[in-house]
Amino acid sequence: MGKVLVVATIIVLSTIGFGIYHNRLKTKGNSKKLKKVMGINLLAFVPTLVVALIVVIPQAASAAPAVSGTASGLGYLGAALSTGLAALGTGVAVGNVGSSAIGAVSEDSSMFGKTLIFIGLAEGIAIYGLIISILILGRL
Repeated sequence: MGKVLVVATIIVLSTIGFGIYHNRLKTKGNSKKLKKVMGINLLAFVPTLVVALIVVIPQAASAAPAVSGTASGLGYLGAALSTGLAALGTGVAVGNVGSSAIGAVSEDSSMFGKTLIFIGLAEGIAIYGLIISILILGRL
């Protein structure tokens, strides 16, 4: 298990370094070369990630103690994912809606109240994720 994690870490760090190196060389203008670099990165990263998941996850799951009455680590993971992904979705939604709202208000200032409603609806996604994580944590 340790060897797989070391190899996966080396490949991930080399992929990141390779991307930074090509970004410094201004590979952005040459789209064919950039596509080739991204393909190599994906061919190196995705199989390593899949192998690491297949090898590491079952061993970590079987090593977990089976004590009744204690909170499961997967419950905390679920609570964190529900809040984190909801906040990520909110960031994307508010970014898109906010920029559109600024454009609409700059053309017609009477649209300000309507655009605030749409931004508030987008922020509601984060609140729903937080409520779900509170419910998950309440059951642990």
